[in-house]
Amino acid sequence: MKELSLNILDIAQNSIHAEASFVQILIDEEEETLKLSILDDGRGMSESFLATVTNPFSTTRTTRKVGMGLPLLKLAAEQTGGYMTISSRERALYPDAHGTDVVALFYKNHLDFTPLGDVISTLVSLVQGSPEVDFYFCHTSPDRCVELDTREIKAVLGDDIPLSSPDVLVWIRATLEEQYGICD
Repeated sequence: MKELSLNILDIAQNSIHAEASFVQILIDEEEETLKLSILDDGRGMSESFLATVTNPFSTTRTTRKVGMGLPLLKLAAEQTGGYMTISSRERALYPDAHGTDVVALFYKNHLDFTPLGDVISTLVSLVQGSPEVDFYFCHTSPDRCVELDTREIKAVLGDDIPLSSPDVLVWIRATLEEQYGICD
């Protein structure tokens, strides 16, 4: 993928497909590294499936026989000298603490580092497509912290206004742009 934001979209969609009600997307950017973490409370994976999940021919999808999201993220991280780890706890075995954690570390100065891309559009797309899911996004770097917590927005809006409302989506985009210092 040409941007890490597309990897984020793909993996967060996997979380939603796994019945997650809460997805955290964390980006911790240091001088030389970028650490991406996507954590969910979905149904989790069995140990046997977890052992094969980075194989492109290992997928739970019925519409196609390949799953490229995690293998491509792993490749992108490893090409910079970084790594990717996945841990998962199945709902059947851990009814109170289930879900999947995907963590990838990239070295930003490496020639093969994939740029972050349009993370704002990724977040707006996720909220628009799955307004029932709670998302927490935090991007920290040496000079800023950008945050979005849909639980806080829902608390203010109440049950009458969905997050997928066009006015809410415009506000979310504008709030993120302001935090990133993007001007029209």
